[in-house]
Amino acid sequence: QAQITNELQGMVNHVPLLVATDAEWGLGMRLKEHAFSFPRQLMLGAIQDNKLIYQMGRQVAKDCKRLGIHLNLAPVVDVNNNIDNPVINTRSFGEDKYNVSIKSYMYAKGMEDEGVLSCAKHFPGHGDTNVDSHKDLPIIQHERERLDSIELYPFKFLAKEQIASMMIAHLSVPALDDTPNLPTTLSKKVVTGLLREEMGYDGLIITDGLDMDGVTKHHKRGELEGIALDAGNDILLIPKNIEEAKANILKRLKEGSLDSNQVERSVKRILRAKYRAGLNNYNPIAIENIEADLKRDEAKELKRKLIKNAITLVRDDQKLTPINRSSKEKYMSIAFGAIEKTQFQNALSDFMDLDHFNLGKTFKSAQEKKLFQSVSKVDKIIVSLHDMSSYSKRNFGLTEQQLELLQKLQKAKPCILVVFGSPYSLKFMDEYSTILLGYTEDPISQELCAQALFGAIGINGKLPVSASKKSSFNTGVKRKPLYILGYSKPEYEGMNPQTLLRIDTIVNEAIEKKATPSAVVLLARNGNIVFEKAYGYHTYDKKIATQTSDMYDLASVTKIASTTLAIMALDDDGKIDLRDSLGMHIPELEGTNKSGLIIEDVMRHRAGLAAWIPFYLETLDDKGRPLKSVYSQKEKEGYQVKVADKMYMNNVYVDTIWNAIMDSKLRDTITYVYSDLGFYLLAKLVEEKSGKGLETFVQKRFYEPMGLRSLCYVPRDAKKQFSIVPSVREKDFRQQKLQGYVHDMGAAMLGGVSGHAGLFGNAEDLAAILQMLLNNGYYGAKRFISPNTIRKYTQRCADCSRRGIGFDMKQLDEDQVPNMAEGASIYSFGHLGFTGIACWADPQTGIISVFLSNRTYPKMRNNRLGKLDTRPRVQQCAYEAILEE
Repeated sequence: QAQITNELQGMVNHVPLLVATDAEWGLGMRLKEHAFSFPRQLMLGAIQDNKLIYQMGRQVAKDCKRLGIHLNLAPVVDVNNNIDNPVINTRSFGEDKYNVSIKSYMYAKGMEDEGVLSCAKHFPGHGDTNVDSHKDLPIIQHERERLDSIELYPFKFLAKEQIASMMIAHLSVPALDDTPNLPTTLSKKVVTGLLREEMGYDGLIITDGLDMDGVTKHHKRGELEGIALDAGNDILLIPKNIEEAKANILKRLKEGSLDSNQVERSVKRILRAKYRAGLNNYNPIAIENIEADLKRDEAKELKRKLIKNAITLVRDDQKLTPINRSSKEKYMSIAFGAIEKTQFQNALSDFMDLDHFNLGKTFKSAQEKKLFQSVSKVDKIIVSLHDMSSYSKRNFGLTEQQLELLQKLQKAKPCILVVFGSPYSLKFMDEYSTILLGYTEDPISQELCAQALFGAIGINGKLPVSASKKSSFNTGVKRKPLYILGYSKPEYEGMNPQTLLRIDTIVNEAIEKKATPSAVVLLARNGNIVFEKAYGYHTYDKKIATQTSDMYDLASVTKIASTTLAIMALDDDGKIDLRDSLGMHIPELEGTNKSGLIIEDVMRHRAGLAAWIPFYLETLDDKGRPLKSVYSQKEKEGYQVKVADKMYMNNVYVDTIWNAIMDSKLRDTITYVYSDLGFYLLAKLVEEKSGKGLETFVQKRFYEPMGLRSLCYVPRDAKKQFSIVPSVREKDFRQQKLQGYVHDMGAAMLGGVSGHAGLFGNAEDLAAILQMLLNNGYYGAKRFISPNTIRKYTQRCADCSRRGIGFDMKQLDEDQVPNMAEGASIYSFGHLGFTGIACWADPQTGIISVFLSNRTYPKMRNNRLGKLDTRPRVQQCAYEAILEE
């Protein structure tokens, strides 16, 4: 198109051509494969923030200008108040004249502010017809009073604003001109009398297509064009026979039946429009990179915003939304009109474990029977409608069989209905008490509707039309976002996706160099996951490919994702104070050198504690094998501490471990030394003050209410359905591959639960913990920790180079080894884990980075991951991807 336009413009000697297109929802309307499409106007009618419509107008104009187009024949200004309208339908902003007027104005203003002329159509209003003017001449029988109050209202409004152009429809409107079979396009009373003189409009007037049957059915091609000019039109759109039309016009001018002064006024308006469009400074279209330019990331981001703001919760009488992820209720999803799993269903699975069922347009009774067998086993269902139609005559794409089954389902169980189609289809769905309207099958709409159901995004849309009394114009329930982790794309969050692709190279290098057999990388920004990918296999035998949902041994990340969280909660509850001594809360410490240790000093690793004690060595014989007096291959009385498969420790030895900790010497100087021992003691403190074990406390206080599905201690015993990545193959001590049993020996000897290690989980749940902290303790409509407590614990101590309270922070001492990416801000907090884990949150940039690996498999002394700087290099990619804002 660009090449042809350049060629045509090159044929013109003086005044360049004014190039127009019909791109109501963007250039993709005509160049489907090569340009961008925004949502149809009916969906946009649901949006409450009209600034977004203005932004769309500007973006459409940018694309038009890039393709050498000066006039876009949009917006559609018709008030669509006829459910059977076959031609306007989804092209209208809806049935309300005010909503249509302001949105049309914002769309037009956006284009014209960007230098592209707009066109309001189809005057005097094509919204209340059930005849397509492409095929016949529609007749509108309304009285003038009614026309003034509804159909003409938006055009009057835009005429006052002197919008660049208006298009005349092929309609028979007796109240405006009762000449039989005379289309408004050819009516001087309508074009000149009403629009030009009565409304005072002085912009371009353009006919609708003169090849359409609505005008050619009763008027001869070649002659009707002269009549159209005489009526007052400035531009004749698509004459069927140009040579005949030209000859007829010249003949009429010569004989005086066509006013030459009127034609000259039209010419002047066109020249004025060309000047306004910048054609006095014409330059040919640059062909290079044109297709890439027409698919800009900024346009994609805007489309996502438009869809997000249009999604409408029509009603929710039973308050089924947002879905509570922490609930024990079981859900299933049923997709009608889709025989394969839909994008919507995949997106639902990001938030909840649920079964999916798919049915086509028609189905057999055996399928229905099987469906209800599944329905009987769940508490609630999510039904989605796909492959729908915009047309009433096609029942909006719904079959009688589907409608009957929909009625049965809403009676069977509490049901959320999600409609990816026309709002008019809601006339069939009055029996449903919870309906979410996605308007379109677009993948973005499917994804965002799933996020809306779980509260990852808010819901603000309102119905632009009425389908029934229960689904009437402006109906819509608002829902605030719950500030849980959602899903987005890097470009929507101000990051370059191409830069993030470098992560593949970095992680694959680590796997190839045997630094780790597997890894999962997750990056989030502004509360949305923007990058999540799994690499490699669980082990080097390459039998099980890594999945993003896989659980890893989080090692010392336990310190922040479990113990520190618990301490913060107790601090919030007023049950402890950071300046308290351990002895104030742990009676067993009375009389020991640990009694006077201050909680804050312990959490900052400045209490004088030894780094660790290798308890397990005392339980091995000279050949490194477990002592039979300490371990049994079977669980029996006195041997009930499960350390690994077929390995149970003597219960008494737990006391031996605690005695060793309490009897351990303190260092003479109270300087920073990273210590596991303090977090053994902090776990004991949590147990004393909460009355629950550490694992129970964090599950009930944080993980379950937050809807976290993987974080837990001892996943083997909990029989988690997630895949667990093995952490090591021990030749001594446990003498087996460890999978679902904590790698840390001390934590294992306490049954897998400790304050310093023992936690397992996947990347998303770990990121959710960090996001809750970035949210100032708020997540899923619940406050978990107070903002003041979070600030206190994530603030660097005065004389520390890398420590908050419990949290690790960016290393500021240049003589020490960096612990995170160079680009991370000094306010970043998180922790590293011995098994190859790293998780960081940066309050300054809103970035969360999680790196999971099992670098300790098969041998824990493998330090290649550290030598390659894999973790900080991966994290650095996130910072280098941030675009200038």
